[in-house]
Amino acid sequence: MTLTITAKEQMEMSILKTLKLTAATRNAPLTPEQVLRGKLIGYLNEQKAFAEAEIAGTPFTATKRITVTNEAGEKVRADAPRHVRKGWFTDAQGKMFFQIRYGSKPLELSKGMNAVEVENLADVPVIITSIIQAINAGELDVQAKAAIADRKVQRKAKQVTA
Repeated sequence: MTLTITAKEQMEMSILKTLKLTAATRNAPLTPEQVLRGKLIGYLNEQKAFAEAEIAGTPFTATKRITVTNEAGEKVRADAPRHVRKGWFTDAQGKMFFQIRYGSKPLELSKGMNAVEVENLADVPVIITSIIQAINAGELDVQAKAAIADRKVQRKAKQVTA
Protein backbone atom coordinates (compact mmCIF):
# COMPACT_ATOMS: atom_id res chain seq x y z
CA MET A 1 0.00 0.00 0.00
CA THR A 2 1.50 3.29 -1.04
CA LEU A 3 0.68 6.65 0.42
CA THR A 4 -0.03 9.32 -2.14
CA ILE A 5 0.10 13.01 -1.29
CA THR A 6 -1.94 15.38 -3.36
CA ALA A 7 -0.58 18.66 -4.68
CA LYS A 8 -2.79 20.54 -2.23
CA GLU A 9 -1.39 18.61 0.75
CA GLN A 10 2.17 19.27 -0.47
CA MET A 11 1.41 22.97 -0.70
CA GLU A 12 -0.05 23.05 2.84
CA MET A 13 2.98 21.27 4.24
CA SER A 14 5.38 23.68 2.57
CA ILE A 15 3.44 26.67 3.94
CA LEU A 16 3.68 25.26 7.46
CA LYS A 17 7.42 24.90 7.02
CA THR A 18 7.68 28.63 6.34
CA LEU A 19 6.01 29.52 9.65
CA LYS A 20 7.81 29.81 12.96
CA LEU A 21 6.13 27.09 15.03
CA THR A 22 6.46 26.90 18.81
CA ALA A 23 4.85 25.24 21.81
CA ALA A 24 3.13 28.09 23.62
CA THR A 25 0.92 28.26 26.69
CA ARG A 26 -1.73 30.79 27.62
CA ASN A 27 -0.98 33.49 30.14
CA ALA A 28 -0.58 32.26 33.66
CA PRO A 29 -3.68 32.75 35.83
CA LEU A 30 -3.81 35.98 37.78
CA THR A 31 -2.69 36.02 41.38
CA PRO A 32 -5.27 37.03 44.01
CA GLU A 33 -3.46 40.36 44.41
CA GLN A 34 -3.74 41.08 40.68
CA VAL A 35 -7.47 40.23 40.72
CA LEU A 36 -8.00 42.51 43.71
CA ARG A 37 -6.06 45.36 42.12
CA GLY A 38 -8.09 44.95 38.94
CA LYS A 39 -11.37 45.20 40.86
CA LEU A 40 -10.24 48.30 42.75
CA ILE A 41 -8.94 49.97 39.60
CA GLY A 42 -12.20 49.19 37.78
CA TYR A 43 -14.16 50.76 40.65
CA LEU A 44 -11.90 53.82 40.67
CA ASN A 45 -12.09 54.29 36.89
CA GLU A 46 -15.87 54.22 37.16
CA GLN A 47 -15.76 56.80 39.99
CA LYS A 48 -13.44 58.98 37.90
CA ALA A 49 -15.83 58.85 34.94
CA PHE A 50 -18.73 59.63 37.32
CA ALA A 51 -16.89 62.67 38.74
CA GLU A 52 -15.90 63.91 35.27
CA ALA A 53 -19.52 63.61 34.11
CA GLU A 54 -20.73 65.54 37.14
CA ILE A 55 -18.10 68.26 36.57
CA ALA A 56 -19.21 68.53 32.93
CA GLY A 57 -22.87 68.57 33.98
CA THR A 58 -23.72 65.49 31.92
CA PRO A 59 -25.58 62.43 33.18
CA PHE A 60 -23.55 59.34 34.08
CA THR A 61 -25.01 55.92 33.43
CA ALA A 62 -23.29 52.68 34.26
CA THR A 63 -24.61 49.46 32.79
CA LYS A 64 -24.60 45.78 33.55
CA ARG A 65 -25.20 42.81 31.25
CA ILE A 66 -28.49 40.99 31.82
CA THR A 67 -30.34 38.21 30.04
CA VAL A 68 -33.82 39.10 28.79
CA THR A 69 -36.41 37.28 26.71
CA ASN A 70 -37.29 39.07 23.49
CA GLU A 71 -40.64 39.03 21.62
CA ALA A 72 -39.70 35.80 19.81
CA GLY A 73 -39.13 34.04 23.15
CA GLU A 74 -35.35 33.87 22.72
CA LYS A 75 -33.01 34.71 25.56
CA VAL A 76 -30.64 37.51 24.57
CA ARG A 77 -27.99 39.54 26.40
CA ALA A 78 -28.69 43.25 26.87
CA ASP A 79 -27.30 46.22 28.77
CA ALA A 80 -29.34 47.56 31.68
CA PRO A 81 -28.62 50.66 33.77
CA ARG A 82 -27.36 50.14 37.30
CA HIS A 83 -26.99 52.41 40.32
CA VAL A 84 -23.53 53.76 41.16
CA ARG A 85 -22.88 55.23 44.58
CA LYS A 86 -20.77 58.39 44.68
CA GLY A 87 -17.36 57.89 46.26
CA TRP A 88 -17.21 61.49 47.48
CA PHE A 89 -19.29 63.40 50.00
CA THR A 90 -19.38 66.72 51.85
CA ASP A 91 -19.51 66.80 55.66
CA ALA A 92 -21.40 69.25 57.89
CA GLN A 93 -18.51 71.77 57.83
CA GLY A 94 -18.50 71.82 54.02
CA LYS A 95 -15.31 69.76 53.54
CA MET A 96 -15.28 67.28 50.69
CA PHE A 97 -13.88 63.76 51.06
CA PHE A 98 -13.32 60.78 48.75
CA GLN A 99 -13.53 57.19 49.99
CA ILE A 100 -12.65 53.91 48.32
CA ARG A 101 -15.35 51.39 49.10
CA TYR A 102 -14.99 47.63 49.06
CA GLY A 103 -18.50 46.27 49.21
CA SER A 104 -20.48 48.56 51.44
CA LYS A 105 -17.61 49.62 53.69
CA PRO A 106 -14.90 52.23 53.17
CA LEU A 107 -11.40 50.86 52.71
CA GLU A 108 -8.98 51.96 55.43
CA LEU A 109 -6.16 53.77 53.62
CA SER A 110 -3.99 54.18 56.71
CA LYS A 111 -4.44 53.30 60.37
CA GLY A 112 -7.74 54.97 61.34
CA MET A 113 -7.93 56.95 58.06
CA ASN A 114 -10.57 55.97 55.50
CA ALA A 115 -10.90 59.07 53.29
CA VAL A 116 -8.90 61.61 51.31
CA GLU A 117 -9.76 65.27 51.83
CA VAL A 118 -10.47 67.03 48.53
CA GLU A 119 -10.66 70.78 47.92
CA ASN A 120 -13.49 70.59 45.36
CA LEU A 121 -15.14 68.23 42.88
CA ALA A 122 -12.68 69.19 40.12
CA ASP A 123 -9.86 67.63 42.19
CA VAL A 124 -11.58 64.24 42.56
CA PRO A 125 -10.34 62.83 39.19
CA VAL A 126 -6.78 63.89 40.07
CA ILE A 127 -7.01 62.20 43.48
CA ILE A 128 -8.41 59.04 41.87
CA THR A 129 -5.51 58.95 39.39
CA SER A 130 -3.06 59.15 42.31
CA ILE A 131 -4.85 56.34 44.15
CA ILE A 132 -4.76 54.17 41.01
CA GLN A 133 -0.98 54.68 40.84
CA ALA A 134 -0.71 53.65 44.50
CA ILE A 135 -2.74 50.51 43.84
CA ASN A 136 -0.58 49.60 40.85
CA ALA A 137 2.47 49.99 43.08
CA GLY A 138 0.90 47.60 45.62
CA GLU A 139 0.58 50.20 48.39
CA LEU A 140 -2.98 49.17 49.30
CA ASP A 141 -2.64 45.38 49.10
CA VAL A 142 -2.53 44.90 52.88
CA GLN A 143 -5.60 47.06 53.51
CA ALA A 144 -7.54 45.42 50.68
CA LYS A 145 -6.73 41.91 51.94
CA ALA A 146 -7.91 42.93 55.41
CA ALA A 147 -11.18 44.22 53.93
CA ILE A 148 -11.69 40.93 52.06
CA ALA A 149 -11.02 38.90 55.22
CA ASP A 150 -13.45 41.08 57.20
CA ARG A 151 -16.13 40.65 54.55
CA LYS A 152 -15.68 36.86 54.55
CA VAL A 153 -16.10 36.79 58.34
CA GLN A 154 -19.28 38.87 58.09
CA ARG A 155 -20.72 36.61 55.38
CA LYS A 156 -20.03 33.47 57.41
CA ALA A 157 -21.63 35.05 60.49
CA LYS A 158 -24.66 36.02 58.41
CA GLN A 159 -24.98 32.47 57.04
CA VAL A 160 -24.84 30.98 60.53
CA THR A 161 -27.62 33.20 61.86
CA ALA A 162 -29.84 32.65 58.80
